Amino acid sequence: MEIEKIIVGELQANCYILKKGNNALIIDPGDEGKLLIEKTKNLNIEAILLTHHHFDHIGALNFFNNIDIIDIYNQQKTKHFNFEIIETKGHTSDSVTFYFKEEKTMFTGDFLFKGTIGRTDLPSGSNDEMQKSIEKIKQYPKETKIYPGHGETSTLEIEIKTNPYF
Repeated sequence: MEIEKIIVGELQANCYILKKGNNALIIDPGDEGKLLIEKTKNLNIEAILLTHHHFDHIGALNFFNNIDIIDIYNQQKTKHFNFEIIETKGHTSDSVTFYFKEEKTMFTGDFLFKGTIGRTDLPSGSNDEMQKSIEKIKQYPKETKIYPGHGETSTLEIEIKTNPYF
């Protein structure tokens, strides 16, 4: 699976395009819809995956018509991509992480960043839920690569060792 990161919008959100051959998923199309359309124009977009519904992660949804949206409310499967949807509440009550077991890759949105976690003081955020989500994520393979909603990638092993919230 090929992963392309595109930084979009004034909050510099990470949007990811995942490709297997001509098939693709888009994770968190937060802004710059015309750019995202251009980058995916020759691909079969199977679905759009949303880690949560903050504006900086969904702002370009209106550029994509008739494409299934997969999130906490619609946890369907796709044809060419295998992933697990993990409810990782805390930053928001609708936060999910997408875990691709074969690739040992996780897309965490604003739940988990390199060296920190997402804010819990915004509407529907919860410190208690965040702690439960952290404990849940610790159970995954330590070599799992973390692709967050903002900033740089990391690994679960690095986060367990260095992230003060772990």
